[in-house]
Amino acid sequence: MRTSYQKQITLNLPILTLGQSEPLPDRGRRLLTVCHLPVAKIYSRPSMLATRVWKRAPRLSARTLSTTRLCNNETPRNSLTRSVEEENKGLNSMDHLLKVVRDHTNPAYHRIVPIRTPILWSEALLNTAPRQARETPSVAAPEELLVPRTMGDSYSELVLPFGSSIELMEQYTNASGGIRMGKLMEHLDSLAGSISYKHILGPTVETLGRIQERGFYIVTASVHRLDVLAPLDPSRDLRISGQVIYTGRSSMEVAVKMEAIGKNLPDETVLIGRFSMVCRDAYTHSAKAVNPLVLSTPEEKALYSLGEDIKNRRQELALRSLSRVPPSSSEAADLHTFYLQHGQEAQPQDGCERVWMGDAITEKTMLMFPQERNVHQKVFGGYLMRLAYELGFTNSSMFTRGPVRFLSLDSISFSRPVPIGSILRLSSQILHTTSSSEYQTLVHVGVKANVVDVTTGSEQTTNDFRFTWAQEHGKGSPTPRQVVPRTYQEAMLWLEGKRALKIGAEIRDRRTR
Repeated sequence: MRTSYQKQITLNLPILTLGQSEPLPDRGRRLLTVCHLPVAKIYSRPSMLATRVWKRAPRLSARTLSTTRLCNNETPRNSLTRSVEEENKGLNSMDHLLKVVRDHTNPAYHRIVPIRTPILWSEALLNTAPRQARETPSVAAPEELLVPRTMGDSYSELVLPFGSSIELMEQYTNASGGIRMGKLMEHLDSLAGSISYKHILGPTVETLGRIQERGFYIVTASVHRLDVLAPLDPSRDLRISGQVIYTGRSSMEVAVKMEAIGKNLPDETVLIGRFSMVCRDAYTHSAKAVNPLVLSTPEEKALYSLGEDIKNRRQELALRSLSRVPPSSSEAADLHTFYLQHGQEAQPQDGCERVWMGDAITEKTMLMFPQERNVHQKVFGGYLMRLAYELGFTNSSMFTRGPVRFLSLDSISFSRPVPIGSILRLSSQILHTTSSSEYQTLVHVGVKANVVDVTTGSEQTTNDFRFTWAQEHGKGSPTPRQVVPRTYQEAMLWLEGKRALKIGAEIRDRRTR
């Protein structure tokens, strides 16, 4: 008997945000209430995402698409255009402003603070034992006593002398003779953490000490974007630098950049990234206030404004996520047109090879060892970034059947830490594919990191990564391959990938004009 999936949503769907469940905003609930979306079952467990409302996701068909009435919510198209304009303005301005502010910093304090733990794992295990009753948490300093910091106080840099050190280059080289981007991502995450600690502890800090002594710790909440602006040149040295550009009550926006330097050539910006860091109390794990920024120059004020824009834009994108609101009518029309061209059981007639999204998955399961821990005795976030990048690269290469070029990290969300000794399952899936005049294939890839409970077999998502790779014309399969969603959940992922590729393409296009 055919099951009808046509029901009206009237429940308050839980949304998972930074590892906690919170009710859907009133506006989003009203939208879902008046829009008839195909739903098999609404989960009441707080750990389920709204995009995963299918107990058994039905396949897409002309019937389900035609009977699905979507709200005339046209915000994505207009908001995407606005987001692209703001991203371009931010990238162009940030590149210049970061250089100006750096030139006014004290070179004596440019060093980074190591955030890899210096203590033995056996000692760390002893430190995690239950504290004696006499040990009480330190009293937090009142917010008014927090010393204001300048942007220069947190500035940090690391120079990798690839051009002058054959031995170092050997450690970072990939199979094609280039530089391993995954290892550079480890440095970027480590740098963002070091910058955040310097902002709170001061520019003269050399070591972090124990978390119980500090009374706080810092974690990466998310990565907004990492945009590649120029190819990596293995013959030149690489400078990785950054600083805090905006502070909230307990959060910090950190801007990082990579520059090719040396060889008697002008410095060239290779990559710009934006990290969101949050401060937590070491004992209660609740939000802890961070030092405010003092702005003394027009450039610092401009950077601060850019940091605030990044925070607001990230929140706006989260509210427009398809896990919160339905697709717009234009997106529904795009999906239906794509279904008519590629979603039928017969192979499409446009010369493309169809690949079902459910078949475009590559997985990797690993045991997390203490050698990859940070000062919080959890798995180092940069290590997870490298694992996700390399798995996504592998999946993209196999899908396109040829070499691919990294274009951007579109987002990373960190829901919960990964414990040492845990089993981590990484799953990479091709979410959207397209082509352009510059590239034969553009691939948007999602990578999820789940911690597996060996006693129950259940999994909890710890990280969600989104990347974009591209393949140049003539480098891959002569027959283009098109990923096609088969279920409603996959269709939402397909639309999210379409949004990400549109933003990335317009950012690159406007920068080359």
